[in-house]
Amino acid sequence: MLKIDDLRNKDNFFLLAGPCVIEGEEMALRIAENIKELTHRLNIPFVFKGSYRKANRSRIDSFTGIGDEKALKILRKVSETFDVPTVTDIHETTEAALAAEYVDILQIPAFLCRQTDLLVAAAETGKIVNIKKGQFLSPAAMQFAVQKVADAGNPEVMITERGTTFGYTDLVVDYRGIPQMREFGYPVIMDVTHSLQQPNQTSGVTGGLPALIETVAKAAIAVGADGLFIETHPDPSVAKSDGANMLPLDKLEDLLTKLVRVREAIR
Repeated sequence: MLKIDDLRNKDNFFLLAGPCVIEGEEMALRIAENIKELTHRLNIPFVFKGSYRKANRSRIDSFTGIGDEKALKILRKVSETFDVPTVTDIHETTEAALAAEYVDILQIPAFLCRQTDLLVAAAETGKIVNIKKGQFLSPAAMQFAVQKVADAGNPEVMITERGTTFGYTDLVVDYRGIPQMREFGYPVIMDVTHSLQQPNQTSGVTGGLPALIETVAKAAIAVGADGLFIETHPDPSVAKSDGANMLPLDKLEDLLTKLVRVREAIR
């Protein structure tokens, strides 16, 4: 079973990356193959990310997935084909054991980070639990979410910063939160792409500021983030979820190469 120590690299950050949602097998395998080759060359530990279902959507007609079991089987195929661990979101307690059969890391969405039963259910699977910091929480308040998982008998916990609500339709990143949360003794990840969302648009479709992806990622590495979370797609303009803030797949190599140099500079 994957442990956090398997992701640690004293010389580099680790990366959780992939599409927002599993749209199909061919797309998932294509993205995973591309990122695996790139991260192997740059010596970056890589976890393939893909949601098997999107439960938090602005409108009822928004795409939610291709079917839970079908998407989870694709995540397993990605893992087996490219020998990489995988991470996916869970939304209810009943999903924890199901998803744990297919993936290595269970992720708690930001809006659900205070849900005690969900955190405990994820912890009890024995899998690594990655908790997204709520947009409504201070960094210091995340210690209680982490403690729930640890108290349930699972020390394999990671925390992901993903911005803080600013007004009604924007998010900001307070980079003080990264070193503050690292003091809890667990890895801290920067969710680069979701922190650039512009939610609650009158169109019912979340906007974003992808031009700032490089800026946010560089700053996160500079202040000591252990890992990065980046959603990427071959063509974000046709992505079925979060296309407005995703990184085009063909731009990932240039970004990661720059970030490796930033990491080298601060070591």
